[in-house]
Amino acid sequence: MKARNYRRPVGQPYVRTEYIHGTPVPRIQKFTMGNPTRTDFNTRVVLVAETDAQIRDNALEALRMAVNKRLEKRLGVENYLFRVKVLPHVVLRENKMLATAGADRLQEGMRRAFGKPIGRAARVKKGTEIAEVRVMREHEEVAKDALRTGSYKLPIKTHLITQYISS
Repeated sequence: MKARNYRRPVGQPYVRTEYIHGTPVPRIQKFTMGNPTRTDFNTRVVLVAETDAQIRDNALEALRMAVNKRLEKRLGVENYLFRVKVLPHVVLRENKMLATAGADRLQEGMRRAFGKPIGRAARVKKGTEIAEVRVMREHEEVAKDALRTGSYKLPIKTHLITQYISS
């Protein structure tokens, strides 16, 4: 199946991994990058979802890599804090079907069609914060550009919100 088949959040989320055998490991491992110990950042730029959707773990990893690479290259590791704020905890299933001649002898159709685990996704609702970057005010445009570039890796429309933190 294609990735777009898993974009809409339909039905109950399948999350109880203690009962699921062969659950795939999420492809995204790091959720915080940059300088987490620095506390004087005064600008927060947030990537927000515009629709309800499921975002696969490999899309979140692509977002993380694109944003972090851009921030690290332009600002250096000490001058930003980047966080991915959603967790891919929903297990995706697929009932694999063969589409070749003679396949009718090899598959059962809809009988026992529960499916095997094939990946993970994060369910987001409209208005959910997907990622955030904290920087000093003079680096605000770099943070916006990095999150805008990373948003192209996601299967949904997003927008940016800038918040100024008073110290």
